[in-house]
Amino acid sequence: MSDNTKLYSEMERFELININDGDKYNYLGNNDVIIDQEGQLKYILLNESSHKFTLFKNNEIIEIPWECVKRIGSKTIIIDIDSDEFKRSKV
Repeated sequence: MSDNTKLYSEMERFELININDGDKYNYLGNNDVIIDQEGQLKYILLNESSHKFTLFKNNEIIEIPWECVKRIGSKTIIIDIDSDEFKRSKV
């Protein structure tokens, strides 16, 4: 494996941070990833309640296109998306 190769078992402990507004979205392992039939990463599905304290269960998810991932660091995944661009879905 090359130095640029990342294993999901390592990445699931990476914290998701939106560089656009500084919001943190917990760890990749506490959210979901959509992978297409060719094995390409398409979306990160953020559990809306995973980054905020709530008393009631929130069944809303946010779809972040993989193209919004700008950098994968040693412990973080940096995304860049304006909150107005979030696609929100109820589950």
